[in-house]
Amino acid sequence: MDPLGARSQFVDIQTLPTWQQQQLEEDGEETPLDQIDSLLSQEAFPSPFPFRPDINRKIFLFCGDVALLNCTAIVNTSNESLNDKNPVSDSIHRLAGPELQDELLKLKGCRTGEAKLTKGFNLAARYIVHTVGPKYKSKYRTAAESSLFSCYRNTMQLAAEQSMASVGFCLVTTTKRGYPLEDATHIAFRTVRRFLENHGNSLEAVVFAVSDTEEPVYKKLLPLYFSRSEVEERCSLPLIPADIGNSEGEPVVPERQIRIAEKPGTLEDDSEEESLESDLGQVGTHAFARMEGDVDKQRKQILQGQMSDMALQKQHQRNYNRWLCRARAEDLSDVAALKALYQTGVDLCGRTVMVLVGRNIPVTLIDIEKALLYFIHVMDHITVKEYVMVYFHTLTGEHNHLDSEFLKNLYDIVDAKFKKNLKAFYFVHPTFRSKVSTWFFTTFSVSGMKDKVRYLDNLQQLFTCIKPEQIDIPPFVLEYDARVNGLHHPSQSSSL
Repeated sequence: MDPLGARSQFVDIQTLPTWQQQQLEEDGEETPLDQIDSLLSQEAFPSPFPFRPDINRKIFLFCGDVALLNCTAIVNTSNESLNDKNPVSDSIHRLAGPELQDELLKLKGCRTGEAKLTKGFNLAARYIVHTVGPKYKSKYRTAAESSLFSCYRNTMQLAAEQSMASVGFCLVTTTKRGYPLEDATHIAFRTVRRFLENHGNSLEAVVFAVSDTEEPVYKKLLPLYFSRSEVEERCSLPLIPADIGNSEGEPVVPERQIRIAEKPGTLEDDSEEESLESDLGQVGTHAFARMEGDVDKQRKQILQGQMSDMALQKQHQRNYNRWLCRARAEDLSDVAALKALYQTGVDLCGRTVMVLVGRNIPVTLIDIEKALLYFIHVMDHITVKEYVMVYFHTLTGEHNHLDSEFLKNLYDIVDAKFKKNLKAFYFVHPTFRSKVSTWFFTTFSVSGMKDKVRYLDNLQQLFTCIKPEQIDIPPFVLEYDARVNGLHHPSQSSSL
């Protein structure tokens, strides 16, 4: 207990600004005004997380120790034996006193994803909710997502059942458990958001207590799920992940969903031209029966060439979303280190310029599937608006040439926005053989690409489309062009 007259070390959440009250930060990551105007002028698509001031008033972001919060309950992230040694647990145990350890022994552990309740003892919080986050491995990503969802959901459920007014969350995972910070934050925000929407009437405050390293990530992702204005909602929409779970925020694997109709005795229409919408219309609306359609039937129709265009588009979108989720979960740092694909400035029309360096692609040495995942990961947010690509074929060898089958698979996998918003593909320093190969590929393997390809023999031609200061060109490309075509273009330095 604090000495009489001394200032308490604990933090009263009533003194913290709500998320709604916090000013929109003006930094380098803020969406430019011209992009905001462009987004507002687009056809309005409803956000899955619309602007809700009533919910935002319940959200608080606190940079500090969760153990200091004067909430009804705070959350402790631990292990299955409830004796984990991590900064959050250590601080909670130190401030709560030895009685906490004695009570934890009576709980006899806690399974991953579960939440168990103890008193707060010497803390300002009345209760402590103990939960166990999953150990993360990329090949078991789906199981880890489900377990982490359960941690947040069970904690919120426990708070509602105990009529708690406020709950303070730490990051429910530890560094040694290896869960990627951004992925964990997405699950935390969408689970809390959905719970407040559906069951959160009794809860008055949810506080996210973060460290200095966690705070930038939380500030970046909070607007996606708790937008503070309609403009912020619209600007955040393209950045929301494809996988947002079901109506409760729980991760969904479409192939594993059980298909149950509310009237199982009703005979199905045998018409082969039945659309996906009519399939969905026969499905129950309760949580157990929600689904995206009869997956087996869709696959049969694909083989028979009888699926409608809309059904094919939805099937393609689901496939792309699975690739995108994998791309966000995998460690692609080894592919990124090649510096074969990167964003630079804008062209004369103000469109984003993406650069692809052929010589930096060691096809025989890299994991081609990881290369595909990296391309999707980098390009997904770029392709929401118009863009151009510059491919430097300069000094490439046989070991740098991507197989046409790989390129065809990539073209088939990527989302429609990749193809629609690509306005030009500048092929710099082509050879006769590469021109022939590209002509055959764009003519017979893919549609809609042939008219977008522009062959440029020198950098001077490129600079008529993109200003020199708007593109980072590898030094070896500059040297080659100067040697072959002469020093007729502006010199520039490169950071590559």
